[in-house]
Amino acid sequence: MNTLPVSHPLAAGRTNSSQLVRALRGDRPDRTPVWFMRQAGRSLPEYRSIRADHRMLDACLDPVLASEITLQPVRRHGVDAAVFFSDIVVPMLLAGVDVDLVAGRGPVFAQPVRSAADVARCRAEFGPERLREALDPVREAVRLTVRELGDTPLIGFAGAPFTLAAYLVEGGPSRDHLRARTLMHADPEAWRGLLEWAADLSGVFLEAQVEAGASAVQLFDSWAGSLSAADYRAHVAPASRRALGAVHRMRYCDPASDGYASGPARVPTLHFAVGSGHLLEEFTELDVSAIGVDWRTPLDAASRRLGDAIPLQGNLDPAFLGAPADVLEAHVDDVLQRGRRAPGHVVNLGHGVPPETDPEVLTRVVELVHAR
Repeated sequence: MNTLPVSHPLAAGRTNSSQLVRALRGDRPDRTPVWFMRQAGRSLPEYRSIRADHRMLDACLDPVLASEITLQPVRRHGVDAAVFFSDIVVPMLLAGVDVDLVAGRGPVFAQPVRSAADVARCRAEFGPERLREALDPVREAVRLTVRELGDTPLIGFAGAPFTLAAYLVEGGPSRDHLRARTLMHADPEAWRGLLEWAADLSGVFLEAQVEAGASAVQLFDSWAGSLSAADYRAHVAPASRRALGAVHRMRYCDPASDGYASGPARVPTLHFAVGSGHLLEEFTELDVSAIGVDWRTPLDAASRRLGDAIPLQGNLDPAFLGAPADVLEAHVDDVLQRGRRAPGHVVNLGHGVPPETDPEVLTRVVELVHAR
């Protein structure tokens, strides 16, 4: 067990009673918390102004820029949490993997990983210890951000092992992740080694963010929806549990719940995967504090399937952000109503903020949620 210092925002009492942390514990604060995946990014003109002079990965690794971008949506929208500005490939990049973000395409790897020998090379050359030694820019960015946020929590994040592995095996983005799924079945031992390596990188990345001041983390699995429930359970879930285990071992004494007497509390964890309604029951095995639900599954139906036992996050349809104001408002009300079935609810989109979104609409959504 790794106990956080008393100066950490959770242990010091700055964020442990925030709407977000309370909702992730299964509580119902006086207002429903709301934040947006990809809120720190392309929809904001202030972000585009910064990116005009800086490459994406350069901005991620500049502590001042990363902190500023993280803070921008909090200032503009009044959301209940910041989410750390970074990219899922940053841990691999810092561990030494040759990867670049290509405009209009996404992550591209110079040497795809497609054999047991490739996996062995990754584990030997680009291990978690090499990453841990290179994380100072990330730690500093988190510290700068937390200092400015005060009692607003920061959410750290990392890519889930399957999504990282899918990019690596394909060499870049793919529609069906066929090469990755083929490796999963053609060489299960190599696949397991690849996912364990990716999980260890994600775990170290999450751990560093929490140690520097993040009050919760989210594991983001972009491509898990391409898997069957059986394949997810057998070939992917163990690695996601491994990645989250680094944070699950972290504890803090929570003065808001008499933590010093009742024992240390766990740092809240979230999991979100796109197009994964058929995997909801599988996600409960990850032992997370809350599960993100995309727009395809109504929140009340999701909660019913999960025995009304776990807080949920979501699940506004991003398509409604371009709808007339009254249509959007009705949609927000519907999501809030359905979310009441879960023991706790954090409002979010059912995926990330589209780059063409009018920032004023996001601000309006925050106002609507807070007014209900």
